[in-house]
Amino acid sequence: MTFQVWGWRREDASQVLAWVPGAEGGRRGVLTRRSLATKDPTAVERANLLNMAKLSIKGLIESALSFGRTLDSDYPPLQQFFVVMEHCLKHGLKVRKSFLSYNKTIWGPLELVEKLYPEAEEIGASVRDLPGLKTPLGRARAWLRLALMQKKMADYLRCLIIQRDLLSEFYEYHALMMEEEGAVIVGLLVGLNVIDANLCVKGEDLDSQVGVIDFSMYLKNEEDIGNKERNVQIAAILDQKNYVEELNRQLNTVSSLHSRVDSLEKSNTKLIEELAIAKNNIIKLQEENHQLRSENKLILMKTQQHLEVTKVDVETELQTYKHSRQGLDEMYNEARRQLRDESQLRQDVENELAVQVSMKHEIELAMKLLEKDIHEKQDTLIGLRQQLEEVKAINIEMYQKLQGSEDGLKEKNEIIARLEEKTNKITAAMRQLEQRLQQAEKAQMEAEDEDEKYLQECLSKSDSLQKQISQKEKQLVQLETDLKIEKEWRQTLQEDLQKEKDALSHLRNETQQIISLKKEFLNLQDENQQLKKIYHEQEQALQELGNKLSESKLKIEDIKEANKALQGLVWLKDKEATHCKLCEKEFSLSKRKHHCRNCGEIFCNACSDNELPLPSSPKPVRVCDSCHALLIQRCSSNLP
Repeated sequence: MTFQVWGWRREDASQVLAWVPGAEGGRRGVLTRRSLATKDPTAVERANLLNMAKLSIKGLIESALSFGRTLDSDYPPLQQFFVVMEHCLKHGLKVRKSFLSYNKTIWGPLELVEKLYPEAEEIGASVRDLPGLKTPLGRARAWLRLALMQKKMADYLRCLIIQRDLLSEFYEYHALMMEEEGAVIVGLLVGLNVIDANLCVKGEDLDSQVGVIDFSMYLKNEEDIGNKERNVQIAAILDQKNYVEELNRQLNTVSSLHSRVDSLEKSNTKLIEELAIAKNNIIKLQEENHQLRSENKLILMKTQQHLEVTKVDVETELQTYKHSRQGLDEMYNEARRQLRDESQLRQDVENELAVQVSMKHEIELAMKLLEKDIHEKQDTLIGLRQQLEEVKAINIEMYQKLQGSEDGLKEKNEIIARLEEKTNKITAAMRQLEQRLQQAEKAQMEAEDEDEKYLQECLSKSDSLQKQISQKEKQLVQLETDLKIEKEWRQTLQEDLQKEKDALSHLRNETQQIISLKKEFLNLQDENQQLKKIYHEQEQALQELGNKLSESKLKIEDIKEANKALQGLVWLKDKEATHCKLCEKEFSLSKRKHHCRNCGEIFCNACSDNELPLPSSPKPVRVCDSCHALLIQRCSSNLP
């Protein structure tokens, strides 16, 4: 029983072990047990997986191109492709020992792609975020589907194959991914970039799928070949259908073109009508142009006649002008002399103004600098005040601590005095006890001597003496216990004394710190007083500068008013005034005309007999009564 599979031949499906290249153009192969006896089993597995990958990739590309649509997750060739890829990635995978069991998954090497290819981080993150996936194998299957949808499976796996030193952690040395077959499969995967896949990974149960390769898809008999011919015929019919649809579309486009032609003809007729109207308008405009030209000729004739008349008038006026020019020249010379005098006066005033303006700029700059200094000093004053307040608060706290520490010192001194009194009493008691002990020892020695001398005589009195000795021994024991208690109490008292001495030293250190803080506080107070003095001095300097500024501003205002008066001064001509402006009396030979040098008006001698120095002239000049009163009032207001 033989099957033909796209140029490949298979003998007896139960004896499939490996594909061996045949003699028919390198595309056919025969599977036998004898040819595989000499080969390495891992090499045979790699060859089988490579051939299955070739078949699945080729079948997937051909079927996708024949259907001409995007592939879904239910498409059988696509499912078989994922199963084959899973087997290829599992080949030669090392078994990893975990705490509970042995682990063997392809998710580990696929996770490594994120480090080698930064664009793969999105796939890894989306696979980890999928809620339905619980096992590493399910995550690996989801990763393969997302990589195919991205059309970057070949790029990702190429990065893995290049880094063989990293792959050696996950795969054995004879694994498919570590050999040349892996590179061949990666090269074949580049062809899958032609396919568009639309896979829903969330809905699939990828954890519990069984990855078994279905060979029936690649093993075809004669009926399958007939079905293939039918499929070819169906594809041809579909192509014809598509061609007819395209023709229908083209016909629709022709009908739309016809409608466009009709609309264009209508618009053309409208344009012709508009052209005729425009031509009529042009004829009317030409007639109006002829009329306007004739009117223009008439106007030209009239203007020429008017010009001749005006020429005669101009000649007569020229003659009269020549006669009157002699008198005007004399007047012009006099006016020119007056102008020179006034220009000299004006130049003097302008020079003074320039000086005053420069002074004003300098004063403004000084004011700005002073304002900046004032602001800075105000900021420093605010900071110093805050520091003073903080120092005051610290001083108050330290004073309170001082009072508390002094009270504590007094109490501790009293306690120390009491303890010293107790220690004196204890030492006196100890001395008394030692004296008693010495006396007892002496008595004991005397008693022992008497016992030795009068042993024979005092045999009868031995019982009574033994009783006395036992009583004295008891007393000795009690005295020794009392001594021990006294010694322990003395040690505790010495420890308490040492603690009190430590506390005293600590308090002395604190008092020294308080004294240093007091010194710092006094230094700060001195600095504060110095700063206050500097602040008062600067305030006085600022007040003086403000007074100077106000004086300079008043002077500038006076100069401005003088300048305005000079600019607005209208020097009345003698011919224009016939009466005095104040008393309104008529001028005559006895009542002469006099100009006011401030306002430029003409007055009589009685109304302008005052003299005052003006900004235009430092010498006293004639001024009218009203200007005299105004100027005196201004001078009195300027005085402090």
